Amino acid sequence: MSNSPQFLHFSKEQLLPKEERLEVGIKPAKLLIGVPKEESFGEQRICLAPDAIAVMTSNGHRVVVESGAGDGASFDDHDYSEAGAEISYNKKEVWSADVILKVHPPCSEEIDLLKQKQTIISAIQLKIQSEEYFRKLMKHQVTALAYEYMEDDDGIAPVVRSMSEIAGNTSILIAAELMSNQHGGKGLMLGGITGVNPANVVVLGAGAAGEFACRSALGLGASVMVFDKSISKLRRLQADLHTRVATSVLQPKVLEKALRRADAVIGAIRAPHGRTPCIVSEEMVRKMKKGAVLVDISIDQGGCFETSEITTHDNPTFEKFDVIHYCVPNIASRVARSASFALSNVFLPVLTELSDAGGVEGMIRAHRGFRAGLYMYHGHITNRGISDWFGLPYQDINLIMSAF
Repeated sequence: MSNSPQFLHFSKEQLLPKEERLEVGIKPAKLLIGVPKEESFGEQRICLAPDAIAVMTSNGHRVVVESGAGDGASFDDHDYSEAGAEISYNKKEVWSADVILKVHPPCSEEIDLLKQKQTIISAIQLKIQSEEYFRKLMKHQVTALAYEYMEDDDGIAPVVRSMSEIAGNTSILIAAELMSNQHGGKGLMLGGITGVNPANVVVLGAGAAGEFACRSALGLGASVMVFDKSISKLRRLQADLHTRVATSVLQPKVLEKALRRADAVIGAIRAPHGRTPCIVSEEMVRKMKKGAVLVDISIDQGGCFETSEITTHDNPTFEKFDVIHYCVPNIASRVARSASFALSNVFLPVLTELSDAGGVEGMIRAHRGFRAGLYMYHGHITNRGISDWFGLPYQDINLIMSAF
């Protein structure tokens, strides 16, 4: 057989069976994570609760927490040190970590603390940023991800979903409080009692925030009507609530009639891109009941009431046409401890997967949902929307990664 012509060009060693070669697995990375104290006015949340940090440190990762970072969420330094975190009183030390995890976008002074090849995961809040802000980040050649753009395996933005659920629930509690005499309301109880009609609540939007506003309002016994431009979203909402609620597409005459009867209106419209559409005109607000309450959850995207103006947690309301307006853009920070647990539940699995992927580079390559949050890679803008909005040079992340 060895003299057969087709085997003459192979040596005896080449014809011998070879040992099986197994694929070499990715070595998990040990992370150094920095959790700085939030400097933004009114921001009380923190991205990692002590329990999540205990999981990270028990797996060999280092977490440096700035002293006082958890105070707003009722987590003190002792809670974090007991969980294995390193408490630092030096801001520069925290910002020297390989991965920075924070709620609010870094301010200009914080960007100055960044070094090359660091990774920062935070909100982006595109509407409040400027071209100079992104150019400064580009100069530091960092990798940056916006957690509101990050997606899970189902294509859902888990942070946005969690914060929307909190905002929806909390908005009804806020409305119920503002309807009382102590806050200038008409002295109505949201759910009513035997022989007394319940309050009328109008919810604009059938997304996550609108759904959980409905759940809370129905749970308290209010009469609820929901508006949305999508009939399929309204149909899904009724199926998820397992009860019949009054629904309507956004027809101006029907909406105006509902607003005239409403005791509380929740604005939960969320635009996928750009500014939230203004659904309720000034004239519609003028015709509402005296002492009615408007809670504009959409104010961080511009608001869905023409009369909306941004307010703060310290001064949350104002009156216009005798209608009480609540337009605080960061409602979730009102319940900072619950919101911090929700954020922690999202970020702990992300950090665990990041370690298993061998670090940030491997995570960007392997996880589409993580890559969806990427807007800057080593100083290159990789988000087309940011590039177009501010006229900055754009680089396709897929082409960049294929070059390495």
